Amino acid sequence: MQRMVRLNELAAVEASRMMAAGRITSEALVEACLEKIRGREKIVGAWEYLDPDRALEQARALDGLPRRGPLHGIPVGVKDIMDTADMPTAYGSGIYRDNHPSWDASCVTMIRAAGGLVLGKTVTTEFAVFHPGKTTNPHNLAHTPGGSSSGSAAAVADFMVPLALGTQTGGSIIRPASFCGVVGYKPTFGLINRAGVKPCAESLDTVGLFARTIEDAAFFASVLTGRPSLVRRETLETAPRIGLCHTHEWPYAAPETIRAFEEAGNRLARSGAEVREVNLPEPFAHLVEAQTAIMLYEMARAFAYEYTNHRDQLSSKFQELVESGQAYSPEEYDKALALATKCRGLLNDVFSNLDVLLVPSAVGEAPEGLSSTGDPIFNRIWTLLHVPCVNIPASTGPKGLPVGLQIVGRIGDDAHTLAASDWAFKQLKEQLN
Repeated sequence: MQRMVRLNELAAVEASRMMAAGRITSEALVEACLEKIRGREKIVGAWEYLDPDRALEQARALDGLPRRGPLHGIPVGVKDIMDTADMPTAYGSGIYRDNHPSWDASCVTMIRAAGGLVLGKTVTTEFAVFHPGKTTNPHNLAHTPGGSSSGSAAAVADFMVPLALGTQTGGSIIRPASFCGVVGYKPTFGLINRAGVKPCAESLDTVGLFARTIEDAAFFASVLTGRPSLVRRETLETAPRIGLCHTHEWPYAAPETIRAFEEAGNRLARSGAEVREVNLPEPFAHLVEAQTAIMLYEMARAFAYEYTNHRDQLSSKFQELVESGQAYSPEEYDKALALATKCRGLLNDVFSNLDVLLVPSAVGEAPEGLSSTGDPIFNRIWTLLHVPCVNIPASTGPKGLPVGLQIVGRIGDDAHTLAASDWAFKQLKEQLN
């Protein structure tokens, strides 16, 4: 007999429909999420701040109001580098332990304006870089959930909340989504406004999200951007044309990623997709180095205040990264920017007669241990190129942990990228079941 789905396990779109029809209440949905959190938070550690009584009070208030928008009554997790007027925002650092902004970040404002309920603040690594927080991987507590959006990915994966916000500067959405087995969506650079989000590297920082289905990701993104075309993404009349792109970083791929990539290519081809291999032009081989230079150079300047005035409260790893950024010359930085611009100009040729690319999301399944969040080697170039990326769960590794693959689209073509991702996700989901 099929198990009844608990309220906290509902997809956001389904929960929204049921709430609009009067079949469930926001209070019941929020209580189900909080019950899951009470049972698991001590070992998963996804949340930096929660006020359960206030969340339930807000849910009851929303239940008594006319629907304010598509997110009405739906609980959402917010990464703790995003300012919130009614909750502390610590940016993953003790420096800001008592920081209480007087405003909401733009993305948080959009959630509330659409009737959404901010359930709490999810754990981030220190300033959304590499030094990990307390979060574990809900599939195996001895393994990392990835970062920097550690808490958001883990909370969605563990059915604590249906939707959560994240950011990506290197690989901070796609990698944890892959490790935790959820959908991660990094939009085209700048599609979701960054006002009120603690900056790290202004040429790279991208607000994105986590969900458990592509439909939910598109639904959430449409609210955050005011673009209904994302949620009304076109139905593909034919299977997409997919380029299998190993990338120049392929030697870093673990056996489980290689297997997942090859099996996915075969599966998608059998399902009707036009699939062919794509080789990236030679200049792309230097993009990882360029992304690293840009990120560190901009990071050193973004955190000049913290490094100058509160160095003793920064992790040794963070201090090293700032100092590495200080060592880059403006000329080296400008050269890296120029290469990124050149490669963006070559993307039309890369995507010639293709809808999307299929590329690895991470080196492999989540590494054991919590001292590192994993290597973003397969994410860096796509963040630098400003293209939309979607992680879809595709396989499992030797330890039974999720292995994701990335669907990459053209700059600005997010609706079509989401549509192709939805098609691919449905084909690969049959393989996982």
